[in-house]
Amino acid sequence: MLGDIVIAGEAAQFTLAYTAIGLTPDGGASWLLPRLVGMRKAQHLILTNARLSAQQALEIGLITQLVPDADLEAMAVAQAGQLAEGPTRAFARSRALLMGAYAEGLETHLEREAKSIASCAAGEDGREGIGAFLGKRAPSFKGQS
Repeated sequence: MLGDIVIAGEAAQFTLAYTAIGLTPDGGASWLLPRLVGMRKAQHLILTNARLSAQQALEIGLITQLVPDADLEAMAVAQAGQLAEGPTRAFARSRALLMGAYAEGLETHLEREAKSIASCAAGEDGREGIGAFLGKRAPSFKGQS
């Protein structure tokens, strides 16, 4: 649940088995799960200990990509490489905006977005991205602010 991009193999199964052993969720599960899948689905998963197939997990938004089991490691490595070669500071700022969206009103959030995009645009990767777009070429990011 803590992953930003979650890739699972077809044979994966998911369950929150806490209540099956007389416990409550931990590790942020009761905070994160409703935000990922909605309150009703989270209640069902936590209270019934339902076991989800990888396909079901994809359908409710618990995972972001489903791949054949044999391709799982290669896909994860490829995705990690793609992210590492991208505008990593913009990714970090985007993630912060997404996570902060639940804790603030729209006006405050719009202000944070404006500050963030201005900061990114002024940075090396932002200038490179804009220049690449205007020059109709692929950008070459360096992970700079």
